[in-house]
Amino acid sequence: MCEVVNQAVQQAVSRRRLLGGAGAAALATGVTAAAGSAAASPAPPASPAPGKGPGGDADARRYRSWLTLLGTSGGPVWWPGSEREGIGSAVVVDGDVYLVDFGDGSGKRFKQAALVPPEMRTPGGFWGEEMIRAMFLTHLHSDHVADYFDYFMLGWTNGLRSRPSQQPIQVFGPGRRIDEHGNVVMEPIFTKPGESTPDIRVENPNNPVPGTVDMTNSLYQAFALDINDRMRDNRYPDLREIFAINDIAIPDGIGYHPNDNHTPQGMEPFEVYRDDKVRVTATLVDHFPLVPAFAFRFDTDDGSVVFSGDTGPSRNLVTLARGADILVHEVITQQWVDVLMPPPLTPTEEALRNHLLSAHTLPEDAGRIAEQAGVGTLAFSHIVPGNAPDEHLNGARKHFSGRLVIGRDLMEFGIGKRGR
Repeated sequence: MCEVVNQAVQQAVSRRRLLGGAGAAALATGVTAAAGSAAASPAPPASPAPGKGPGGDADARRYRSWLTLLGTSGGPVWWPGSEREGIGSAVVVDGDVYLVDFGDGSGKRFKQAALVPPEMRTPGGFWGEEMIRAMFLTHLHSDHVADYFDYFMLGWTNGLRSRPSQQPIQVFGPGRRIDEHGNVVMEPIFTKPGESTPDIRVENPNNPVPGTVDMTNSLYQAFALDINDRMRDNRYPDLREIFAINDIAIPDGIGYHPNDNHTPQGMEPFEVYRDDKVRVTATLVDHFPLVPAFAFRFDTDDGSVVFSGDTGPSRNLVTLARGADILVHEVITQQWVDVLMPPPLTPTEEALRNHLLSAHTLPEDAGRIAEQAGVGTLAFSHIVPGNAPDEHLNGARKHFSGRLVIGRDLMEFGIGKRGR
């Protein structure tokens, strides 16, 4: 989720401080909770056991392929009164596991989900890492990568050392923020109306816009003490031989430039990964200024699942999701935005509000996208705020004639026809 969420919260806090006194202090302290609940609506119920959530499929694991929503919350915020963990999903195809995004707490949900049944686990396998074949990152915002390296460091003692396949786990994510000529392009500095561009320090100036390969190499270095100890004292295998990290190349000739306000629309999905069980295609979506940002589609012999990633309404996503069984789409509620920035809005607040909404999708717009794509099920995940009541999300039903599900952690869906 865009860092603009935090900016919006701070903007709302600053505005309310004008009220003065103890009451204003209390309101400022609780602005996140108020924005999430909009007049103290009840928080979502606690997360169910795998496959038991209302709206999901209780018998999902009787299908050869199924989807598990690991974490369903969005944003770099610990939402009060919410049982949702950070964004993360798993597609299971005939015992093999494919993961999408790694938000805070999603690793814990992966452990709780126990995706691999006991009879299929190898000795010492606890999480299911032994059956992971590939991992995918839609983009590199903190709320999508917080638990990413847990699968490396904790996976060592949870199945990675006893994987039946000796093939590396393939990891795919965005590359550096560069133009078509390979030049680094920093994102523009967000400024308020009438404000001159401030001088902001650049972190890691030698590589200020790292991609997935860069990020992973830096994490190896950051944890060098632990890695070297485990390899020398415990004789653990080299993590670099277990994982193969790949930056996703953006197709040539589509008119892409990092600092365009919108990604090129009308592009055809392109293949990212393929094995004997799944084909994964991708497209660029609108999460400006964080680019590149991808949506992914998983096609199996049983059916198809699409993940929107973080995006505003996108024609590219409609093309990618055409005819899919399930579309897992991010969502932000109008009520939360209105509580943060109630009218009348100053020009600064109006700019911040528009910036926030252009990078994310309202429920009604997600419903339109799902209807245009002709998907069977629309499942909301990466829900902002994470404690949003269902009534703030049901607006999608006005425009979508299929099955709408408000995602909760560990909810599961069968893909295609039942039968293992």
